[in-house]
Amino acid sequence: MPKVSEEYREARRDEITSAALRRFAAKGYRGTSMSDIIGESGLSAGAIYGHFSGKEELFAAVAERILGARAVELTELRADHGPLAPGEIMATIIDGMRRDAIAPTMFLQVWAEAAIDPSVRTLVHSFLGPVRDLLHGLVAEWGAAHPDVAGDDPVAYARRVVPVLMGLAPGYMVQSSVLDDFDAEAYLATVRRLVPN
Repeated sequence: MPKVSEEYREARRDEITSAALRRFAAKGYRGTSMSDIIGESGLSAGAIYGHFSGKEELFAAVAERILGARAVELTELRADHGPLAPGEIMATIIDGMRRDAIAPTMFLQVWAEAAIDPSVRTLVHSFLGPVRDLLHGLVAEWGAAHPDVAGDDPVAYARRVVPVLMGLAPGYMVQSSVLDDFDAEAYLATVRRLVPN
């Protein structure tokens, strides 16, 4: 039997992750079964389980894909412009999630599940932890370059500011999902202006 290349395995995992993302977005985390994902993918159960142990691992892969893309965008922006202002950091994250049209409603559903299901809460912690760490580093870096705003302890500044910043993304997601007259452009522009730059 020929060996399967790592490139092929990654392409297949990506295909399965895409199918899972579509199902989670349509039916929510709780409402999506492995059978739904298998049907969406057009692959056999064996093909799916050969790559993922179950729904929780698939959701982690979906979240990692979406949030990983945001981390790449921030890293590239940081390389081009130097330390990023807190408002610019969050506007970049929110705008990227907006371009992933599926992401806002999917994350809202999972956050709602996390409020009542301890296993989903653990899952949410697993993908939000790295995001929080990234934000702490970027905000502390900006704080060190702006002691007039951050004071003499940029790490303490980041610890205070990051929880507030992280609240801006769910605020965007809720309003954009449920308010017909929500002005996404004005929200992003205000985030950029409201948080020091």
